Amino acid sequence: MRPQTREDSVVISRIVLSMVVLGVAMAAGAVNLTDKQRAEVEARIKPFGEVCLQGDTTCGGPAAAAEDAVARSGEDVYNAACLACHASGAAGAPVVGDVEAWADRIAKGMDVLYDAGVNGIAGTGMIAKGGCMDCSDDEVIAAVDYMVENSR
Repeated sequence: MRPQTREDSVVISRIVLSMVVLGVAMAAGAVNLTDKQRAEVEARIKPFGEVCLQGDTTCGGPAAAAEDAVARSGEDVYNAACLACHASGAAGAPVVGDVEAWADRIAKGMDVLYDAGVNGIAGTGMIAKGGCMDCSDDEVIAAVDYMVENSR
């Protein structure tokens, strides 16, 4: 590689200066946007979506309120989420209608059964809410009531 000469330094300085001048000129041009141009730019770079937490009234649009939703019946929740295990006995689940399998569980009390339905049972196949993550706690409790009523 040849040693750098004074002419090389001048050429490099001119290139850098030209790039700086070009950048300043472009920035100055961006400041002079019309309202229509500015609106178009803002439309292109706006966020794709918006996060709205339950209870937040500052969101741009109407949020789906959980209170306004119609709660599903225990039977509906059972058929949608619980049936897979509690109709076949998969993963050791007590089968709905099997009085013997449910007797010891019912004897522990409904609060214990509700807790198991909502929070799951560690070390077993019973996961929280039976995997129905869009179910409310009250819907899961209704499903537990449905299963117990049909297993006494």
